[in-house]
Amino acid sequence: MTAAAGAHGLDVHETAREAVAGVAARHWARVVASVARTADGDFDVAEDAVQEALEAALVRWPRDGVPSHPDAWVITTARRRVIDRLRRARNLERKVRVLGREASGNAAPAPDASVGADGEAWPDDRLRLVFTCCHPALSLEARIALTLRLVAGLSAAEIARAFLVPEPTLARRLTRAKAKIRNARIPYRVPDAAELPERLEGVMRVVYLVFNEGYMATGGDRLSRPELCAEAIRLAEMLFELMPEPEVAGLLALLVLIDSRRDARADGDGTLIVLEEQDRSLWDRNAIAHGVRLIDEAARAGPPGPYQVQAAIAALHATAASPEAVDWRQILALYDELLRLSPTPIVALNRAAALGMAAGPRAGLEAIDALAGDPRLERYHLHAARADLLRRAGRPEAAEAYRRAIDLCANDGERRYLERRLVEVANQRERT
Repeated sequence: MTAAAGAHGLDVHETAREAVAGVAARHWARVVASVARTADGDFDVAEDAVQEALEAALVRWPRDGVPSHPDAWVITTARRRVIDRLRRARNLERKVRVLGREASGNAAPAPDASVGADGEAWPDDRLRLVFTCCHPALSLEARIALTLRLVAGLSAAEIARAFLVPEPTLARRLTRAKAKIRNARIPYRVPDAAELPERLEGVMRVVYLVFNEGYMATGGDRLSRPELCAEAIRLAEMLFELMPEPEVAGLLALLVLIDSRRDARADGDGTLIVLEEQDRSLWDRNAIAHGVRLIDEAARAGPPGPYQVQAAIAALHATAASPEAVDWRQILALYDELLRLSPTPIVALNRAAALGMAAGPRAGLEAIDALAGDPRLERYHLHAARADLLRRAGRPEAAEAYRRAIDLCANDGERRYLERRLVEVANQRERT
């Protein structure tokens, strides 16, 4: 153990809370993965045990001090909770004896041997967990929702936002997915090489959605969650190393290019700064060059997929010398192709916004209004996108659109930006 918390003038309880929050934010996937093996792949049991261990840490660490390896402490404690449950069940005594040796002692657990069924070494436990959750016996939506919960530690509300569905619907989906894994005894193991391709689509979408939640948090006082962005990029890098296919390169390029703008996205108060108002000197030029190289290499392999097209759009933004230099007609053409490859309401909304920039606000508004009846977009950025085009067109309805967007926005940094725009359009109306 370290010296009792508070050595730096911080309250011991606050120090413990920060350490617990750090384990939950940075090590959730690895902790759950380790405990799930002890729980024979029962994710509900594993998550419950981890939650109990985190609660125990809040009691123990203020008194005993934060351990030198907080994540290892949580893993060991959670595994012991699982073993206690197995012991009480009485019908798993033999397994308990084996697993009991695994949880003995207070030292950090030995690294898990991340080896696939075909004997190939696995690069990382979290990537292993992603592939395990993305079992083809589950529906694509269930695979993604389950992995977002277990790997990224996202809440049901955050995942529901990503799927554009009500939170109760998402909660039921998670429950059914876990029950199917448990009842069908889907093995908790790394797939062999032959099984990887059929799980790739779900894995890529998971990584993409984890990044999205990190880039623009569902709610709260932080505009973004950088730890999720970093985790998504790291997973994409390992995925590309494991499967260097063009679409995986496109996914990695997309994340790297978007993340290159990280330092320019918010002001000192954490308020959103939109793309056209960002200080481009703050963009990471090395990351941009890396992303463009990935796109170029993938393009030589054949027709692009959806992630490559999105990466190409991000590259046009990243390489433009100024907002005025952005080639919106080329971006619109790419969105047309993306809509053909991936005809989703979100892509249609983004295309409408691009149309407004390429052909004028009126054209964009017509396209957005055509989407207004889709309930999946009601809690997305439809109202904010519509408000922006109304503002650009000098239309008085912009104020009401901004008010509607503000009412639906749960992210404080984004809300402050929308409120600033509302003041601008209100002042403009007064002057006219």
